[in-house]
Amino acid sequence: QLQASGGGLVQAGGSLRLSCAASEGTFSRSAIGWFRQAPGKEREFVAAISWSGDTTSYANSVKGRFTISRDNAKNTVYLQMNSLKPEDTAVYYCAVNPNSGYRSSTHYYTYEYAYWGQGTQVTVSS
Repeated sequence: QLQASGGGLVQAGGSLRLSCAASEGTFSRSAIGWFRQAPGKEREFVAAISWSGDTTSYANSVKGRFTISRDNAKNTVYLQMNSLKPEDTAVYYCAVNPNSGYRSSTHYYTYEYAYWGQGTQVTVSS
């Protein structure tokens, strides 16, 4: 079971840190991804981290502003979001890819992920 948290309302230029916590299972041996979905739009890839923790991937729209990290001892993945923009407004979801290689993070598609959290709302005001 995945639990995403940390969303909220922030002004443009501000920061938020999202957390994705897993209760048990293969979390520490899986790549983890963050996706987001704005109203009326498809769910899109944001960032992913390998289960080794040393390989990451980002969407071009967030590169240089967002940082994904993980603490396998706590079964938690984080998404630090800085310099937020109104276009970052969306529901953010974390997901588990249990079939990834140890250092693989290039998982950009929703069908690659088997388990999803419930989502956390991020709203950025201009």
